[in-house]
Amino acid sequence: MRSAMRPAKPTRRLPPKKPSGTSQKEPVGVYCRVRPLSPPDQECCIEVINETTVQLHPPDGCKTNRNGEYKATQYSFKEVFGTQVTQKELFDIVSRPLVEDLIRGKNGLLFTYGVTGSGKTHTMTGSPGDGGLLPRSLSMIFNSIGDFQAKRYVFKLDEKNGMDVQNEVDALLERQKREVQPQVVHRTPLSRQRMDPEFADMINIQEHCKVEDVDEDSVYSVFVSYIEIYNNYIYDLLEEVPLDPIKPKWNTPGKNAEFIPPQSRILREDLNHNMYVAGCTEVEVKSTEEAFDVFWKGQKRRRIANTQLNRESSRSHSVFMIKLAQAPLDADGDHVLQEREQITLSQLSLVDLAGSERTNRTRAEGNRLREAGNINQSLMTLRTCIEVLRENQLCGTNKMVPYRDSKLTHLFKNYFDGEGKVRMIVCVNPKADDYEESLQVMRFAEMTQEVEVARPVDKPICGLTPGRRYRNQAFKEELTRRLEDRGGPLNGGDAEDQAVVEILIQSFPPLPSCELLDANDDQSLPKLIEVLEKRCRIRQMMAEEFNKNVCSFRAMLQDLNGVVTAKENIAQGRMTEKDKVIASQKSEIDRLDKKIKTLEYKIDILEKTTTIYEDEKRTIQQDLENHQQKLHRQLSDKRRLEGRLQGMMNENAMKWEKECERRVAAKQLEMQNKLWVKDEKLKQLKAIVTEPKGDKPERPPREKDREPRVPVRSVSPAPGDVYKTRGGGQSVQFTDIETLRQQSPPSGGRKRRSSPSNQPPQEETTDADWTDVETRCSVAVEMRAGSNLGPGYEHHVVSKRRRP
Repeated sequence: MRSAMRPAKPTRRLPPKKPSGTSQKEPVGVYCRVRPLSPPDQECCIEVINETTVQLHPPDGCKTNRNGEYKATQYSFKEVFGTQVTQKELFDIVSRPLVEDLIRGKNGLLFTYGVTGSGKTHTMTGSPGDGGLLPRSLSMIFNSIGDFQAKRYVFKLDEKNGMDVQNEVDALLERQKREVQPQVVHRTPLSRQRMDPEFADMINIQEHCKVEDVDEDSVYSVFVSYIEIYNNYIYDLLEEVPLDPIKPKWNTPGKNAEFIPPQSRILREDLNHNMYVAGCTEVEVKSTEEAFDVFWKGQKRRRIANTQLNRESSRSHSVFMIKLAQAPLDADGDHVLQEREQITLSQLSLVDLAGSERTNRTRAEGNRLREAGNINQSLMTLRTCIEVLRENQLCGTNKMVPYRDSKLTHLFKNYFDGEGKVRMIVCVNPKADDYEESLQVMRFAEMTQEVEVARPVDKPICGLTPGRRYRNQAFKEELTRRLEDRGGPLNGGDAEDQAVVEILIQSFPPLPSCELLDANDDQSLPKLIEVLEKRCRIRQMMAEEFNKNVCSFRAMLQDLNGVVTAKENIAQGRMTEKDKVIASQKSEIDRLDKKIKTLEYKIDILEKTTTIYEDEKRTIQQDLENHQQKLHRQLSDKRRLEGRLQGMMNENAMKWEKECERRVAAKQLEMQNKLWVKDEKLKQLKAIVTEPKGDKPERPPREKDREPRVPVRSVSPAPGDVYKTRGGGQSVQFTDIETLRQQSPPSGGRKRRSSPSNQPPQEETTDADWTDVETRCSVAVEMRAGSNLGPGYEHHVVSKRRRP
């Protein structure tokens, strides 16, 4: 919800408005607060490393991750508050800048986030004697504007998230009307009542802090409202529910199980596209006590329940909104300007989110289970919106942010679109049982820091002379002092200066004596009448002169006013031109910023790509070195193997050389034997050829008369050539064919031959041709057995007759 009076913005049908083109962006401020352990001897899983970093340790017995172990993780925030931090220290760092912006006309959003029992409500509200952020913010607001507050009902709210200004008469009538009406929330200031002892210690803030340089020429008024978002419905916690006169306790929260909640409210969008709760009760307050009393009454109506994790667990998101209206004084510094365009509305929203929790730990059933589901769903929607915003800003995309999926995100979408500062306090409980939930909270909080929102713009200057309030007060005080010094005001309090009156009286002619001593005195009365007439003429002349001077002074004022107006118009025109130039320059700056962001994103991508490529390069280089080492090892192994093979080859060559020499020697011996055989054959042939005919040998018997013989093989030598091989050995290549002959023995026994004298003569004549040279040579060549002529020869002799 934002102020109604703003410069003109695009109409509703145009695309969604962007943050102001003249504003810069800043990230969402995320702070972390660690609550103390209770009891302190519990196992702790969160450790504060330094002012901006916390570390989560996995507790004993926790499930392991994919790698088989849980590693400690660290998360960084804008600032981390340990267990010893005080509420004042937290307020000075987180809330004080938001209050300063509120008084200067800027919006702010502060919400606490965490699991159930992490200290969110304590951080926001506080405890007796130690007030939280909310009462301290109220105290600082009223300490700063206490002297400049407008009277009640000078500012009047309308039904469309706007504000009007009433004059003092209308405001007085409104006050009288409200005081006589029954059932009006806080119609009597709390200062006239007795404070509630439940929160009296919470708002007793000893530190008197205030905002410096508050605009003294404006009047201020504070309005507060308090709502809750329960099961994704919005309820007004300040709404006065009428009581049944017959059953006065029938609809009282906390006393009746059938309590009927008030009517839920709806969200609307005003003319400036700001979201607000339609029909929400907004109470004008004038002090810290009165504002906190309103909050406390609404707090009693807030829904809480007893769960397994927290005895008083908040079952809804609560939103306490502080709206500050301010308007400048007129030129005299006495009254508020009655121009609606001069009103500035700013709002500070303090949100206490319900705790995220797992239903299996809270053991919720029925309504509690449904409440937990709605709480987790709204928080999930908030996380989704943050993720989409982050993606749109980092990647330059234009995805639609699902604000409407939840009332919580829909209500505050203007803040994330650039209508104010956003701050988040992450509350964590260091006990080991909350480790899983705390891990998810930390991840979401760290991601939220990457979202940027536009800085709110400063409120426009009204153009009147500054310091007019105090100058008017100083003039009145000085006039009163002078009148008191001169005997007090004349004519029962006339504001005319006594010195001026005395000078005018002295300028008149003196009155003659009015004492009549004689009844026949006819000179005193005529003199008195003459003097009085003279005084009347002088007075008339002075009045005419005064009127003339007034007219001339008025003309001079009108001329001066015309000159001033002309100069103001010229200055306004120049300011408009300057504003256009500044707007164009800021638009160019925004364009360049966007371009720079895009380039930074591209550079980031390129750096990541370069890192990936460098890693791949190092991996490839390492693989290449490994392959080179492997190749060197293989080359050395190959060389050693070649050496071994060369040695084996040389050894085998020597062996084969010796073997060849042995075989050559054997072959030579064999060839020599064969040559000797051939020589013997030739000698035998020669002997047969040259043998005299008278010494003819006996004719061999016929086939049928021959005795069986043993088969005889005839082998002809196969000559060959010997060559040296490449390995150092020798090979033999044969140049002829070895033939093998076999002769079977004849069938029948060998007959004895008789002496030549007893042989018939016809047989000699018939078989005489066996003694020719060819037959005898063939017989010698076949190397028949029984030859005595040498190897391969068979010598045929006449067998001797056996003795009987």
